[in-house]
Amino acid sequence: MTQTSDQASELALPELVDLRTGAWSGSALERFEWVRALESCPQDPTWHAEGNVGIHTRMVLDALVEGGDWSTLGRTDRWAVFAACLLHDVAKPETTRTEADGRISARGHSSRGAIRARRILWELGVPFEVRELVCRIIAHHQVPFFLIDKPDAARVAHRISWQTRCDRLATVTEADGRGRECADREDLIARVELFRELCREQGCLSEPRPHPTSNFAAFEYFRHPERDPAYVPHDDSRLEVVLLSGLPAAGKDTFARSRYAGWPVVSLDAIRAEEGIDPRAPQGPVAQRARERAKQLLREERSFVWSATNLGRRRRAELVDLFTSYRARVHIAYLEASPDALRARNAARPEPVPQRAIEKMLDHWEVPTCDEAHQLTVICGG
Repeated sequence: MTQTSDQASELALPELVDLRTGAWSGSALERFEWVRALESCPQDPTWHAEGNVGIHTRMVLDALVEGGDWSTLGRTDRWAVFAACLLHDVAKPETTRTEADGRISARGHSSRGAIRARRILWELGVPFEVRELVCRIIAHHQVPFFLIDKPDAARVAHRISWQTRCDRLATVTEADGRGRECADREDLIARVELFRELCREQGCLSEPRPHPTSNFAAFEYFRHPERDPAYVPHDDSRLEVVLLSGLPAAGKDTFARSRYAGWPVVSLDAIRAEEGIDPRAPQGPVAQRARERAKQLLREERSFVWSATNLGRRRRAELVDLFTSYRARVHIAYLEASPDALRARNAARPEPVPQRAIEKMLDHWEVPTCDEAHQLTVICGG
């Protein structure tokens, strides 16, 4: 369950914030619509008596910079946790609702916020590793408040540690707790400290929870809630399936041809072309034909490549479940390019993907994480 990248190690980060003070840089309110949207988004006074999301966000940023962790962080980590605090509630304007009892809720804003932040930071040119650290912190930023009450708290902490840094997550969540006015503020802060202690005990505060045996064992552990993390399962895999993932024109087909020459490829694009199915038409028949071809290869125990965008975690999980039911070892290969490169490549295609279709994909864009398959490879810009 390794992760690799072709990116350079030196990171050139856009200066959106003053890294010495944590203050907003330049005219953020004028530059970004999503910043302005925070200023007009209400919150439930039970948990946010301070007022709207914009007020809360500024209080969280102040709490972060005043906290003890801030001064100990390096440049990249400091930028990442500041960006996570800045964007942690970026999806509240689109998820906020007034319930029948008059309470204000924003259910799902963490997961939606990760997707919104991913596009914002991608378009700003933030390097992949830093961007994904920010996005995955946002996706889990409420977890430390409530994890200690869950019966499977250790397992959840293990999974989070395979997706992001639990210590950096705790830093952001603590700032989220301090940067508000509510009756339970001190309890929220104490719960974050309990989260830190749990992660320390489990050996996953600053790194993925170690698995002493193999990637196969780690993957099986996350798939079976009843399994002990020390259990060593028998590796009975009989073939390999390479599951490609990435936006259109990211280089998936080129990657498959160069790395897996001679392997069968189940390609949704190829099936659409063979059957004369318009990409804008219902895609049920295309998916059904692809699954039939995949099942035939699985029954024959022939390794193959599955080529499609596969941008949603749930969709990837469905495919992984299918492949592993035939004892396949699954390797997710995620490819990514810059916005400019994608636009140029797409425009050069004989049949470009419509921009409206790409916008819809971006609205559900979840980058794969290491716990989703036996192996994850990330290739950016190559």
